[in-house]
Amino acid sequence: MSSICGANCSECNFKSECAGCEKTCGRPFGGRCIAAEYIKVGGLNNYNTFKESLLSEINGLLEAQGLPAAERLYELAGHFVNLEYPLPSGEKAKLLEDKNIYLGCQVEYADLGVCYGVVADAGFILISSYSVDGGEPEIVLYKRR
Repeated sequence: MSSICGANCSECNFKSECAGCEKTCGRPFGGRCIAAEYIKVGGLNNYNTFKESLLSEINGLLEAQGLPAAERLYELAGHFVNLEYPLPSGEKAKLLEDKNIYLGCQVEYADLGVCYGVVADAGFILISSYSVDGGEPEIVLYKRR
């Protein structure tokens, strides 16, 4: 398998579900990949510039929430980060697409077993909290870009 963004596909835990982004024209799981989209349009430098700008925007939002800054954004498969959030009606809903590749990270914060995660693409930024096992997710902030 071969990637467009330079990711080492041989280290991926989802190899059996993915044909590689070069072979699938940047749709490794059948959905959109933010990295492949930016690289195909403007090259790796364009993608890196986008990531730096997005990270800066995210860090401003994290600071406003009293959270530490994110150091780096990683390409993340949607099925890995697509948590079910409780709605005011009592129902639960997933906000992401399992087949897409997003940018995100976990922000380290020593707060009695609570983790904070960031997931974003060109259209939104989502900051959420959840327990160390990924349970009990809550939306901290959702912002359209």
